[in-house]
Amino acid sequence: MSEDRKWYSLRVISGKEKKIKERIELEIQRNSWSESVTQVLVPSEKVYKIRAGKKVILERNILPGYILIEAVTGRFSGEIIQTIANMPNVIHFLGRTNPIPMQQSEANRMLGKVDESSEVGEALIEPFIVGETVKIIDGPFKDFVGDIKEVNEEKKKLKVIVKIFGRGTEVELNFMQVDKQT
Repeated sequence: MSEDRKWYSLRVISGKEKKIKERIELEIQRNSWSESVTQVLVPSEKVYKIRAGKKVILERNILPGYILIEAVTGRFSGEIIQTIANMPNVIHFLGRTNPIPMQQSEANRMLGKVDESSEVGEALIEPFIVGETVKIIDGPFKDFVGDIKEVNEEKKKLKVIVKIFGRGTEVELNFMQVDKQT
């Protein structure tokens, strides 16, 4: 017999999602609820920033202040809901004492976004913009300053116009070779 699993949305204090997820998983192990609660997920995506020419990968929450919990519909009740809802920094389930499951399409959209993020790799958190001024920090044009003419997000390349002997020259660089001017 296939059991009906649904995703439930738990409202928590923003910034505490990972801590609460760990606490819920600990309770699941301690009370042998793994048959009832099958997954606990903090919806997040990988993004990166470039700081001082180095690529820094960060994980950013897609839904700050929410945790998604997958549970078997018939077994997700009373004690489990009460224990999770009464944890520190937990506000409430959507539906309070009688949690309302997410629509399947809604859950798929959220989970799809998380899956896409792990497949694609990362997205630049502060993208380069055409017309923006950048300083070249690597390569033969190191220490030159130029304006971005074109951005190729897929290849992670930029076309930058650099003034050499008073004339604008187009140079192709990768994202790691430039630093944003502030």
